[in-house]
Amino acid sequence: MYRTAVTVTTSALLLALTACGSTDTSAEHEDTVTVTTSFYPLQYATEQVGGEHVQVSNLTQPGAEPHDLELSPKQVLQASRADHLIYLSGFQPSVDDAVTQTQETAFDVSESARLDIAADEHEGHDHGEGSHGHDHGARDPHFWLDPTRYADVADAIAELLAEDDPAHAEDYRANATAFTAELTDLDQELEQDLSVCSQRDLVTGHAAFAYFADRYDFHQVSVSGLSPDAQPSSAAIAELISHIRAEDISTVYAEPLVPRDLADTIARDSGATVAVLDPIEGVTQESAGSDYFEIMRSNRDAVREGQGCR
Repeated sequence: MYRTAVTVTTSALLLALTACGSTDTSAEHEDTVTVTTSFYPLQYATEQVGGEHVQVSNLTQPGAEPHDLELSPKQVLQASRADHLIYLSGFQPSVDDAVTQTQETAFDVSESARLDIAADEHEGHDHGEGSHGHDHGARDPHFWLDPTRYADVADAIAELLAEDDPAHAEDYRANATAFTAELTDLDQELEQDLSVCSQRDLVTGHAAFAYFADRYDFHQVSVSGLSPDAQPSSAAIAELISHIRAEDISTVYAEPLVPRDLADTIARDSGATVAVLDPIEGVTQESAGSDYFEIMRSNRDAVREGQGCR
C-alpha cells in the first residue's frame, strides 16, 4: 500500500547518535512537556491542547507528503528524546519503524480515531461500493476530516498529557474542551451547509475523504487509492470518465500537494472542471488557509460549489 522508505532501523545507529550528541535537549524546556508528532493534524491538535505547557515538534515538514516521509537519523533521535511521540500506526511506515526505538514514549491515536472505514484500492478508485465495500485489510487513516473523530483524538491527547503532567492536568482538559467545542461548531456548519446538494458523488484525487464523505452523506469516488502515488490503470481511468459522464458530475477535485495532471486529464475528457480539495496532511503557502479550521472551511466552500449545494 504505502511506499515503505525507512532509513533508520537499528538501535545501534540510535545509540551512536546519542553518544555523539549526549547533551539532553530536554534541559532547554525544563518547564514544558516535549512532544514530537508525526504529521500536521496531530501537531495542531497537540498544540491546541498542550498550550504553553507543551513544546511540539513535527516530523513531517511543511509541503512534504506525509505518506512518503523518510526519517533522518536526527529525526529518529529527536523522537526518542521527546517525552512523547504521538503518531498514527500504519500511516507512515518510517514512523512505525522508529516507534520500535521509542516504545515507552510512543502514543498511537488509532483507537481514539475510530478507524472503522475500510480502504478500497482496487484499480485505484471506487465505483459504487464506497469505501465500506471492500476491506483488503487496510483502514482509511484520514480521521481528522471528520471533526467528531478529530475531537476524540484531542481528548485522548489531553488525557495523555494530564497523566504525564498532573500539575497542569486541568489546563489540558480545559484546552481540549475549548478545542472540541470549535470542532463541534465546525461539524454543525458543515452538516448544515452540505445537507442539500444536487450531486453526492465526490470525485477526489486520492482516497482520503472517506470519513468526510461518511459524515456528510457523500459517496467518495477516488482517482487513486489511499496513497497519492498510486497510478490507476488506463481501464480504470476510462471507467471513471464514463462514470462522471453518466452521473453528470461537474467537478473533479485535485489536491495541493499532488500534481494535478491526471485530474486535469479526467476533467477534460469527461467535461468536468477541476477544483481543489485539501486532505490537510500539511500546511504550506499554497494552502487555502493557515490552519486546520480555515482549510476545512475552504473545503466546505469548494464542495458547496462543486456539488451544487444550497
